[in-house]
Amino acid sequence: MERNETEALFEETVVRRYVARMAGAPPVATAICHPCSGVALRGAVEAAAAGLIVPILVAPPDSLARVAEAEGLDIGGFEVHPAEHSHHAAELAVALCRSGAARLLMKGSLHTDELMHAVTAQATGLRTERRISHVFVMTTPALPRPLLISDAAINIAPDLLEKADIVQNAIDLAHVLGLKLPKVAILSAVETVNPKLRSTIDAAVLCKMADRGQITGALLDGPLAFDNAISAEAAAIKGIRSEVAGQADILIVPDLESGNMLAKQLDYLGGALAAGLVMGARVPIVLTSRADRAPARLASCAIGALVAAAGHVAIGIKPGDPAVHGPAQ
Repeated sequence: MERNETEALFEETVVRRYVARMAGAPPVATAICHPCSGVALRGAVEAAAAGLIVPILVAPPDSLARVAEAEGLDIGGFEVHPAEHSHHAAELAVALCRSGAARLLMKGSLHTDELMHAVTAQATGLRTERRISHVFVMTTPALPRPLLISDAAINIAPDLLEKADIVQNAIDLAHVLGLKLPKVAILSAVETVNPKLRSTIDAAVLCKMADRGQITGALLDGPLAFDNAISAEAAAIKGIRSEVAGQADILIVPDLESGNMLAKQLDYLGGALAAGLVMGARVPIVLTSRADRAPARLASCAIGALVAAAGHVAIGIKPGDPAVHGPAQ
């Protein structure tokens, strides 16, 4: 779906805002895994030109050369690690991040499952004690603030403890984006607890976990339906008294299906710019879709660079910490 001129200008403004956040900070060494399509390689080149990253291209050299020539891209100054195929590229890119040679991992033109298989490998991957999850950062003309949605890309049907990690990952990202005390809405179809609707039980327990310090750094409320999480008017009509209702910064969805549909509706029907990042691994991971437009790719890369520059990963590991290079959790 093509953007009209107004929507394109909005996307450009949002991207500039994220890129500007990295101004003055050194670019982040980034392993680009198998950028063997025009859009993937161009994304790496544009991110480098914007001063966000120092690309380390991990791919078959012949494929890289063909794509660069076809797209008219100059990659002569980039470090290249030859890989035999996409699976090998995933292993090498993860190894670069594990060793500390790269502080950000960016998906190229391979399938998400292929990259995440290498990321989550028990002995050689990038796992931590925290559950890995994806966070969409949606910026839409309908709201004056970005809206974080999780998890709509990795965890299919998370259980309660996995949801707790999903919440904390989203909070951690919100902090890097400048939200000191983000407001988190745990979504369901209704705003009251119903034992027959598991998502309402999970929401209530997650809020109590926050009360007890098991989830930190945010205000939580739930269950909340989407309307009263976003609209203060809807919350008032339903008599919901809450510091979160009507002004949520983060939406935690019950499962991947509902989250994925919500994010794509905001993208394709709501004119939102959908950036995204994987949190909870030893390094942040830019996990773009093959259908993502250039502005979404650049915004995702800017957000990933911000997180990497902040040294802010799931369990408080900082760049240079020996724990980064030890055995996977």
